[in-house]
Amino acid sequence: QVQLVESGGGLVQAGGSLRLSCAASERISSINAMGWYRQAPGKQRELVATITGGMRTNYADSVKGRATISRDYAKNTVHLEMNSLKSEDTAVYYCNVHYALTGRDYWGQGTQVTVSS
Repeated sequence: QVQLVESGGGLVQAGGSLRLSCAASERISSINAMGWYRQAPGKQRELVATITGGMRTNYADSVKGRATISRDYAKNTVHLEMNSLKSEDTAVYYCNVHYALTGRDYWGQGTQVTVSS
């Protein structure tokens, strides 16, 4: 099973920026999408951004224009850069890999992002 480790979370002020990183323990094939999801207290986990092997990206409306997802095949990493952070961005952010052949999803342990208002 692939292991995913997130980093880069922390406390930031509203209007600030951050960069989250996720490192996979093994090579992720280009047929498998990777992404970032988040879960705030009392809410369901929601999609933030995804990126395919063809570098096609998808963003939630709530972060569109403020977030950029990128993927580095050589380093087996995926990153999420966000700016103009809002208090509503406060959540635990999870890295995800979706294996197309099996339909299985794998998740990291999460990294806390807290945006002060």
